[in-house]
Amino acid sequence: MRKRVAALLALALVALMAYSFLRFWAIDSGTQAEKRLHQQALEAKPAQEPGEGENPLAALWAQNPDIVGWITVPFTGIDYPVVQAKDNDYYLRRDLNGESARHGTVFLDYRCAPDGSGCSILYGHNMRDGSMFGTLKRFEDKEFLESHPGGRILFEDGWHDIAFYAFRTVPHDDPEIYGHLDTLSAGRTIVLSTCSYAYEGARMVLLGKIL
Repeated sequence: MRKRVAALLALALVALMAYSFLRFWAIDSGTQAEKRLHQQALEAKPAQEPGEGENPLAALWAQNPDIVGWITVPFTGIDYPVVQAKDNDYYLRRDLNGESARHGTVFLDYRCAPDGSGCSILYGHNMRDGSMFGTLKRFEDKEFLESHPGGRILFEDGWHDIAFYAFRTVPHDDPEIYGHLDTLSAGRTIVLSTCSYAYEGARMVLLGKIL
């Protein structure tokens, strides 16, 4: 009886180890695939100063017509194309090619104007490997925010500077941030949003002005 129990326990341990290995392999494979896709996207990143009369998104549209811009935040690794779908679910677990991907794609809230007028809310996953918006938590440090307040955002009309001014942890349904897109402030504003582990349903948001 004891031998049988020991054998069953050993079998269960082997199965658990095999499952853990396969899960780790799947996660690592997904991470490597995301890195390759990101590198390919970076190679097609629009010039900071496009030529006169040139549409800076034209080349990107050839890959995916859902692309509406590009977000760059120095010293964070955030340097990604931005897409927009008809809802806020489609790109949660899909890459730029529409394929299943746990990293997802940085996307603009479907309620926001694709030209960046008004308030633009961008979503990205808080990935443990630091990709997507996984480094957004750095701005929780007031000194980091004050010493790295700038970024750049591209829309069809060209590149714009961003002046970040505040970092907050808010509920996922915070009405000021997500409820009414005209309540943050007048003019062109931007919110970078990702998950937080501070409490259930929490979100980290970085607020800025598009100049």
